[in-house]
Amino acid sequence: MSDVLTLADTWCVVINLEDQYSIWPFRKDIPYGWREEGTIGTKEDCLAHIKEIWVDMRPRSLKEAIAAQVQTGVAGA
Repeated sequence: MSDVLTLADTWCVVINLEDQYSIWPFRKDIPYGWREEGTIGTKEDCLAHIKEIWVDMRPRSLKEAIAAQVQTGVAGA
């Protein structure tokens, strides 16, 4: 097995407007609504990075709605 990383084996971590993470083949155009997060490497490296940093799976809109309810004292039971 070779230690050389080819473009076909290279992935990048992407993030969307809801702060949800995924991986995407490095050589392909990133879909609309997503942007590069900055991590590039093997599929396994990228997935390990996501596992380490994505600790709150709630979408950004939900986190913001909950924060607004807490701030206004409307939080439910």
